[in-house]
Amino acid sequence: MTETNANELKVILRIDFPGDTRLGRGKVQLMEHIRTTGSISAAGRAMDMSYRRAWLLVDEMNRMFRMPVVESQRGGKQGGGAALTAFGMDLLARMNAVQETVVKAMDADLTWLEEHRAPVIVGEIPKD
Repeated sequence: MTETNANELKVILRIDFPGDTRLGRGKVQLMEHIRTTGSISAAGRAMDMSYRRAWLLVDEMNRMFRMPVVESQRGGKQGGGAALTAFGMDLLARMNAVQETVVKAMDADLTWLEEHRAPVIVGEIPKD
């Protein structure tokens, strides 16, 4: 996903599914961390969340789709771990591509908004 600094405008993609489930940047980041670490607990730590919270998000993603997003392996001689499935890798790639497409499509509008927004004053309470 596109990185921005704290003072830049940013677009955050979230897809709301029927039944009050969502797929957005948090779950996408969790998938990224699982892909790189091979572990749900390490992915959760990288995002400063508990293993339980990370596991619940993985479980929710696995229930959102017809195919699992993440497969986990219990500990033992090989120590357990987790990995994105082929479907999970495709989902991650598609979500990143959609985010990039949305940001590119909004580039002119974001530039216009940036040119017209009031300056950020440190310590001031932002208005909605």
